[in-house]
Amino acid sequence: MTASDALPLTGDRPAAGPEATAGAHRFPPGFLWGAATAAYQIEGAVAEDGRTPSIWDTFSRTPGKVFEGHTGEVAVDHYRRFREDVRLMADLGLSAYRFSVSWPRVQPSGRGPAVQKGLDFYRRLVDELLAHSIQPVATLYHWDLPQHLEDAGGWPERATAERFAEYAGIVADALGDRVGRFTTLNEPWCSAFLGYGSGVHAPGRTDPVAALRAAHHLNLGHGLAVQALRAGLPAGAEVSVSLNLHQLRPLTAAPEDLEAVRRIDAVGNRVWLGPMLSGAYPEDLLADTAHLTDWSFVRPGDPAAIHQPLDWVGINYYMPNVVSAARDGDGSAQHDGHGNSAHSPWPGADAVAFHQPPGERTAMGWSVDPSGLYDLLGRMTRDYPGLPMLITENGAAYEDAVGPDGTVDDPARTAYVRAHLEALHRAIADGADVRGYFLWSLMDNFEWAYGYAKRFGAVYVDYATQRRTPKATARWYARVARSGELPADPV
Repeated sequence: MTASDALPLTGDRPAAGPEATAGAHRFPPGFLWGAATAAYQIEGAVAEDGRTPSIWDTFSRTPGKVFEGHTGEVAVDHYRRFREDVRLMADLGLSAYRFSVSWPRVQPSGRGPAVQKGLDFYRRLVDELLAHSIQPVATLYHWDLPQHLEDAGGWPERATAERFAEYAGIVADALGDRVGRFTTLNEPWCSAFLGYGSGVHAPGRTDPVAALRAAHHLNLGHGLAVQALRAGLPAGAEVSVSLNLHQLRPLTAAPEDLEAVRRIDAVGNRVWLGPMLSGAYPEDLLADTAHLTDWSFVRPGDPAAIHQPLDWVGINYYMPNVVSAARDGDGSAQHDGHGNSAHSPWPGADAVAFHQPPGERTAMGWSVDPSGLYDLLGRMTRDYPGLPMLITENGAAYEDAVGPDGTVDDPARTAYVRAHLEALHRAIADGADVRGYFLWSLMDNFEWAYGYAKRFGAVYVDYATQRRTPKATARWYARVARSGELPADPV
């Protein structure tokens, strides 16, 4: 199998079979069933073959930033064990695997020529995937900015967007003959507003103006990278971006709570959707943040550079958010699910409060509400008709343990995934053009500021021995991936 064998996500979509049209839980032919990871969370080998520190290496080694001082120095040793991990994917019946390329492994200083040993790792990984008939989906940036570029100012500086485009061209030249689908950025909201606003993610800065500047330069970097990818990839290769869009609900129907939804939608969603998909920043976002910046860092021609044609958009969904106008001293970031900080990741929305809805929660404290996924896909379908989508992340962390018989039973996670696939199936039946689903995550790993305390994986990892054990969810998901339908039994 080669990259050219991948079923295109663009163009005419294969017709659903009679079971799908009759309302059974069968997904359309060619639907991608995958799992996702990120380089810093799994690779380890942080100082090998020319790799230099990323902002997450620096952040995780800073006392007090990551749970119990955990780092990704070893992670789950995927750099050495990737063949074993690909065999796991094949055993799970996956048709696709979404991974990220480590920028400092490929281009250690963030500029200049590539390190071939770094590129060779990804060439070997992709070859192994293709040998097992698994389609690779490569993400260029999953938060591991080379520390050299952060030292020069990071994403708040325009030069970082320009460097990112050069890096995109390097990866396209190296992997374009093997990889048919590329994603520029993963969750740029987190990079900008958690990294430079609230400081709970690397690089840990707490400046709302820097966060807004970073947002623009991530947008610009995306647009310039799309151009570089198009120039370097074969015809038919697909280019996208993955966004963690916030599905928002007002606490009440009061006008002030509806206004809270509008404000968070502006800085959480439309800050990306506006320039990327419509060619302009929303006027209300500019007004909301006018007391912070005049947005003069947006130069003439930037909106056009950002607004590049995309083959699909990746949607990362975990939970909805309930918001209201702040009352009785409520803080803007309360219960937003993004970590504790005295600084808000929501510039221009200081008078908004977040609320924890009642009901079931995951180990992250996030609510379990698959209807939010259905509603979000409906919104995207209405606002951007004809644009295909992939669910590029969806999953849950729970308290997992290996049982006396050596197995890992995780019924809550299985129920979570099933409920969200049911919501996805209903959205597709109602017209959403969704063409694949990637479970987060393939295996337990370094969960950013939570270190190794939170387990999202379908595969359990014993961090002391690196032994991989598929959880019950993995075995259940394998049935779904192989058959293309949800089994009749509940879990």
